[in-house]
Amino acid sequence: MWMPIAVAAGVAVFLGAFGGLMTPIGDWYRTLRKPSLQPPNWLFGPAWTLILGLAAWSAVTAWTAAVDDVARTQVVILFAVNAVFHAAWSPLFFRARRPDWALVEVVFLWGSLVALVVGLWPISQKASLLILPYLAWVSFAAWLNWAIVRLNRPFA
Repeated sequence: MWMPIAVAAGVAVFLGAFGGLMTPIGDWYRTLRKPSLQPPNWLFGPAWTLILGLAAWSAVTAWTAAVDDVARTQVVILFAVNAVFHAAWSPLFFRARRPDWALVEVVFLWGSLVALVVGLWPISQKASLLILPYLAWVSFAAWLNWAIVRLNRPFA
């Protein structure tokens, strides 16, 4: 039972740390025009900590509820795909300074979350519901991303 907890927690910590390292709040970001609903920068760290913690809880819950190896493999694939798309967004937006590319990528991140909610439901409704705050936050973040692109384009 400890192995799924350790793996889920490790992945959540890795994604949080990687996202933080890939998110320099420098002059380039500060000078971007942002929508009025843009949260303060300090809110993103606690929000992602909570969201990734809930995702780790969801992963352990789903893994534990899975009735066989096929279901456990499905859980791993769903979370692995999401982790890849989660990790890709910050480098595109902040390191490459391409909010327009990040806007395309966030569609795939959002889709991976919908796949998690739908794919986990037959395995564990609780695990599925634990993903909803993540889906809501990424939906809002996608809107912010779109607004930043609209207010600041073109990017090169």
